[in-house]
Amino acid sequence: MAQRAALPAARPPPYTASMVTIIDYGSGNLRSVQKALERIGVEALISDDPQRVAESERVVLPGVGAFDDAMRELRARGLVEPIVAHVRADKPFFGICMGLQLLFETGWEGGENRGLGLLEGDVARFELPTGMKVPHMGWNTVTWGPAAERFAQSPDDWYYFVHSYAARPRDPSVIAGVTDYGGEFCAAVARGRLFATQFHPEKSQEAGMRLLRAFVDRP
Repeated sequence: MAQRAALPAARPPPYTASMVTIIDYGSGNLRSVQKALERIGVEALISDDPQRVAESERVVLPGVGAFDDAMRELRARGLVEPIVAHVRADKPFFGICMGLQLLFETGWEGGENRGLGLLEGDVARFELPTGMKVPHMGWNTVTWGPAAERFAQSPDDWYYFVHSYAARPRDPSVIAGVTDYGGEFCAAVARGRLFATQFHPEKSQEAGMRLLRAFVDRP
């Protein structure tokens, strides 16, 4: 009996600029962000290809880990220039956790480290009252301000945080939301079509899904 020819392996869908591109620099939580976008019916591509990032209409910069390691990987993969160009062109951008921190000029984890410099300010370790633990880990609420615009959610919503460092924007007008953990800190930033959160929307159940939906739907 003649052998049947093997079926060709399934190919991923062709890349289009309309996809949401999740930037891959080895941050470790990429698939969970992709799955969250898929839950709201959005096609998302994980990529470390600078050209694809440059061509994308919407990008997400997620991340966990250390500031200096993250910047080193972005530089090594040639991703700094397309990220900076994307934001400066006022194209839709969503930063998550480390993806918020990297937007600033300086991060102090492991010494002084240069960030993307898209927002003025720095990222410093929590200085907390005695007895409070670092990292800040778990659920907390966010008080939203005018900069949040259409991203603002209910004050009763809870979001999942895990971080030891927090951003200190020099321009208070970019602060979209604050959270209290031994004192107020910046929980979200916004400027133009840039929006970024210190918490993880992909781990924040329905409240997080609404934020991702707002990002995708925003013109």
